[in-house]
Amino acid sequence: MNAIDSKYSLLSYFKIVCCFFILTLWSVNLQAQQAVASPDGKLTVNLVVNNGTPTYSVSYNGKLFLETSPLGLKTNVGDFSSGLVLSDKVIQNKIDETYELPNIKQSKVHYVANEAVYSFTKDNNAAIDIIFRVSNNDVAFKYKVYPQKEALTTVVKEEVSGFLFPQGTTSFLSAQSQAMAGWKRTMPSYEIPYVVDAAVGKNGDGQGYTFPCLFKVKNDGWVLISETGVDSHYCASRLIGHEKGLYTIGFPMEGENNGNGSSAPGIRLPGETPWRTITVGQTLAPIVETTVPFDLVKPLYKASQKYPYTKGTWSWIIGMEKSMNYDEQKRYIDFSADLGYKTLLVDALWDTQVGRDKVEELAKYAATKGVSFYLWYNSNGHWNDAPQTPRGIMNNAILRRKELAWMKSIGVTGIKVDFFGGDKQETMKLYEDILFDANDYGIAVIFHGTTLPRGWERMFPNYVSSEAVLASENLYFGQKYCDAEAFSATLHTFIRNTVGSMDFGGSALNKFYNENNTPNKGSKRMTSDVYALATAVLFQSSVQHFALAPNNLTDAPKWAIDFMKEVPTTWDEVRFIDGYPGKYAVLARRHGDKWYVAGINAQKETLKIKVKLPMIAAGSQLKQYVDDAQLNGKVISAKLKKNQEMELSIPCNGATLILN
Repeated sequence: MNAIDSKYSLLSYFKIVCCFFILTLWSVNLQAQQAVASPDGKLTVNLVVNNGTPTYSVSYNGKLFLETSPLGLKTNVGDFSSGLVLSDKVIQNKIDETYELPNIKQSKVHYVANEAVYSFTKDNNAAIDIIFRVSNNDVAFKYKVYPQKEALTTVVKEEVSGFLFPQGTTSFLSAQSQAMAGWKRTMPSYEIPYVVDAAVGKNGDGQGYTFPCLFKVKNDGWVLISETGVDSHYCASRLIGHEKGLYTIGFPMEGENNGNGSSAPGIRLPGETPWRTITVGQTLAPIVETTVPFDLVKPLYKASQKYPYTKGTWSWIIGMEKSMNYDEQKRYIDFSADLGYKTLLVDALWDTQVGRDKVEELAKYAATKGVSFYLWYNSNGHWNDAPQTPRGIMNNAILRRKELAWMKSIGVTGIKVDFFGGDKQETMKLYEDILFDANDYGIAVIFHGTTLPRGWERMFPNYVSSEAVLASENLYFGQKYCDAEAFSATLHTFIRNTVGSMDFGGSALNKFYNENNTPNKGSKRMTSDVYALATAVLFQSSVQHFALAPNNLTDAPKWAIDFMKEVPTTWDEVRFIDGYPGKYAVLARRHGDKWYVAGINAQKETLKIKVKLPMIAAGSQLKQYVDDAQLNGKVISAKLKKNQEMELSIPCNGATLILN
């Protein structure tokens, strides 16, 4: 080879190398990939940026639980779902935190997670961060948006975030209702019945689904989708169903709250969205036991006092509006005192049918019995037609604070505020304002006719619980709800109550839903007395107003009343034992050193299973509440075997309870 040939060969080689280098850079720019795993290495999130479009997938133990799913936001200052460039620098943090919270499913929490902050630019400007946190069974992500040129605020027009499930996944979902539908135009209120074991690829009744949303991914395991950290800085969201197993984040409907307020959230820049949460498990244990709604948030203000967590009664669930009179409320004060309960929920129309002066008189009498009140209020200003009073107070800061001052002066413990009917940012601000003002006066808060709580137990120290479920009042309203009571309870255990406190107001011991337990008058309870006790354990809320009636002191079994006197409302730990949504549920909760194991059965056939109770010492003497085939309950003694296994037999609509 001569010098000229050698020169051209080297030149050609140099060109090939350069082209290869350029193609490599171009390929890297087209597709960048990052991964973040859980501390135990089993749960992995893979982030891929393909031609400027970010996506992610989720695997557990090497099996795909979420396929390639979209990420990003579209705002009025920029589209941050495409045309993005991922920064080479990824900020990685290890999260290791402990906290105590007496009013959730686990009183002491140790949260460990790996965090990765992925920063993106667009047109050479800082655009958004996508922040992932991955703990051993939970994935969470949110967005941080940066100022664009001179824009220091933005409206998020659309959140592209999605969840694509593998083929063969089934769903357990509650459809979002139409806006301004239902009784007195009070929906949405998260009270639509669940459709279970349904194929993916649908969109409810056309408006998507309310959080939380449960999915069974073939035979590989379970996924629960929800959100947390929602306050006045954003709206609450829902899940929109698409074809082929894709679900995306949806903002509130324009018609909610009578069309008042914005559907799209506005945020100041830099600003962040709430967290989207994905809980993954090969069994339902991680779903039941997760604390991720609380792990990701912090208190927004300090508690003005130590809030009591109580048991109580309420006349309305059995006697309805006609029970709201002076004499009946006094009878229920005595009833609460007889049970050793500390509160009475004084429901709607107390201001007109009892009167403020008489309520003050009742409050003084209650104090002599060691009982205080939760007072009911209508949230309403202008967003629905619910007529019950007091109304037009909780929506106005001046009137609200005057009312709270009056409540404090007569010793009221808390309020129950009803009929919100929307998830817009303005409504989230109302929730926050009520809670913040109530804390100034030492008043605890329960919400009804309401949205799902989203980390609120930790964010708002005086927040107690929310309804956001087809609750006990419906058992009064229709026999079909009584017929499906056990079926619904096995769903709430694995869906609604996994992410936040649920104010169900149940555990009725009347056989018939009327004030005197008169046969064949009103709805008939189809479940057993043991079932009623079991739901006091299965349903988690730090304040419980049970659907008991004064006649139960004489017409209910003594063992049932004794249990209802003693059952806690706060828990230190929860364990999933066994179950399947819509069929049966067996959970264990610990209060102090005492375990309560509760099981219910909604199937036609008697459930016969063996369960392991590893948290109770082998050979322990146990008290067990059991039902026979006719749903007659009794209390027996049992001994836990050396292998810590027990055989359970639970008839349809029946239950069992085990106490160590």
